[in-house]
Amino acid sequence: MAQNPTKPVVLTIAGIDPSGAAGILSDLKTFAAHDCYGVAAATAITVQNTCEARRIVAVDAEVVEQQIQTLFDDVAIAGVKVGLLGGRKNMEAVARSLSGRRGLPVVVDVVLRLESGLEYLGKPDVEVFKRAILPLARVLTASAADAERLLGLPVTTLEEMKGAAKLLYEQGPPHVVITGSHLEKPADVDYDGQELQVFTSPRAELQHLHGVGCTFAAAILANLVHGQGARESVVLAKAYVSQAIARAYPVGNGRGALNHLFRFAESQARSAGAPEPVAEPRA
Repeated sequence: MAQNPTKPVVLTIAGIDPSGAAGILSDLKTFAAHDCYGVAAATAITVQNTCEARRIVAVDAEVVEQQIQTLFDDVAIAGVKVGLLGGRKNMEAVARSLSGRRGLPVVVDVVLRLESGLEYLGKPDVEVFKRAILPLARVLTASAADAERLLGLPVTTLEEMKGAAKLLYEQGPPHVVITGSHLEKPADVDYDGQELQVFTSPRAELQHLHGVGCTFAAAILANLVHGQGARESVVLAKAYVSQAIARAYPVGNGRGALNHLFRFAESQARSAGAPEPVAEPRA
């Protein structure tokens, strides 16, 4: 019997969101939607649902490091996504685990607080993040709010986002994306050291947006391991996220999750003879 071709194995190093909307659970669904096999190392357990976040409990740093090493001992990891880390000891553990694997594409999604506003890192922790984690990134993604905290400068306007992308690029990541969902007309700033591009999109009418940043970064990584360049991966990830938002459905009483697996439903519909929907990436 013929076997299926091997899928690229991608690793997410992040926290657990019990609602399934963000963190590891979101990443694994996004990887599956992009024909990747996802594995995970848990850095923290959050106590949250679609309405609120109450607590973050960091996983022991030694356990984090052992999870990562055990996976690398067994499978060929094609790329890594780094999300919520839970504290400075875990940042240092992740940096040790990945420092000798410079050839791997690493997407770092800056998560200095949860979407609910719950903060868990002090200023010294942020400094460790800058020193230990930023240099790992091939692509860095950050909300305007997290970029502001990283830089200690206001990042609220589109022009400030452009400046923040350039400043973060100077700290090591060769490709930086600052997301601006807070703007009246949402826009993302993409900078690779030479060209700065702004991608805009209409504001989503639906409120099922929990985990958008995690999903975006995971989709970028999935496209990277499939051979796309960094900017192409960003564009494709934006298109995927836009469709996942448009096809979302309510889960819980708060900010629900994206529909990460909408492609599977559409594939089934095509198999049944339904017309294929047409969607264009917005830039």
